[in-house]
Amino acid sequence: MADIPRVVLTGGVSGGHMFPLIAVAQSLRKLFPGGIEFLFIGSRGNFESDEIAAAGIPMKRVLTGKWRRYFSLLNIVDFFKVPVGFFQALWHLFFFMPDAVFAKGGAASVPVVLAAWLYRIPVLIHDSDAVAGRANRFLSHFVQRIAIAYPSAHQFFPAEKTALTGNPVRQEILLGDGVRAATRFKLSLEKPTVFVFGGSLGAQVLNMAVLRVLPRLLEKNIQVLHQTGSQNHEAIVAAVAASGLKIGESGYVPQAFFKVDELADVIALATVVLSRAGASSIAELAATRKAAILVPLEGAANDEQRMNAYDVAALGGALVLEEANLGEHILFEKIEELLGNAELRKAMGEKLQSFFHPDAADAIASGVYDLIQNK
Repeated sequence: MADIPRVVLTGGVSGGHMFPLIAVAQSLRKLFPGGIEFLFIGSRGNFESDEIAAAGIPMKRVLTGKWRRYFSLLNIVDFFKVPVGFFQALWHLFFFMPDAVFAKGGAASVPVVLAAWLYRIPVLIHDSDAVAGRANRFLSHFVQRIAIAYPSAHQFFPAEKTALTGNPVRQEILLGDGVRAATRFKLSLEKPTVFVFGGSLGAQVLNMAVLRVLPRLLEKNIQVLHQTGSQNHEAIVAAVAASGLKIGESGYVPQAFFKVDELADVIALATVVLSRAGASSIAELAATRKAAILVPLEGAANDEQRMNAYDVAALGGALVLEEANLGEHILFEKIEELLGNAELRKAMGEKLQSFFHPDAADAIASGVYDLIQNK
């Protein structure tokens, strides 16, 4: 091993992959006070660029292929991307030559993990969901260690190299201040606040549902903070303006994306959260004990969001609304039900907290540390 250890991070295209990678990198830096070098190898997405760059981690790109479960000519195109991405990964790993790889799954992980296997570089993969992803199931044959977030994912992996760690949560999420959020976004601390959290990339289905119910919420003096996603932000702002509402004065605040310090404050201020059921979003809500209405993404590759949501709901940690049930009346009723029952919100938050593993990032970092030390 070199004097300063090197670790490659790799994963997919959303916050569900990027945020845990960054959280584990933070923990690894604590384990190696003398210094550690990182390299992120991933696909071509602006989101990864912004988040990884903000964490001070260099980046290299590889082509990745996605297999769609429906007929598409893109499946043919993507089939040829896979070997190209593999050779690109071989090239990047050869010049960086890490002591270990930490992979979060997804198509971007496949060429990197296979290249690491060829070079005999040890790998730890992490799966966030109640149902293991297809990429991680495939890659499990080529890695030394596997970390999972849900007990139900045990069935997909070899028991002898699998450990339950939970999902890493960025430490900044635990430092939120509702007063700071109210001041920053010119909102009241006395009024109930709904935070619409469509994940790192936004969620068009949630966006449309919120627009339908927004006038009724504001009439009831309910404030709304809304992460729209960058692709949908301008259309949402235009639609709200066309309805006659003044953004910033009416109690409605849309923003394309909340940076981690802003997100922490917004969650702290929120009375109720309307969210997708991505594993990282659930982990952050669990860490902050927030009452939530979860709307699983239809058509997810392994139906993992629905499984995540119903695992939480089975313990009483959240309400679940399917996309088909996101009509104006039922959504408003569910929000009003939670806002009007403080005891229910508290109970839900406490039950949801069982999905928060405060040492998840440290546990995964310790696994990577061991791989480096035993190389």
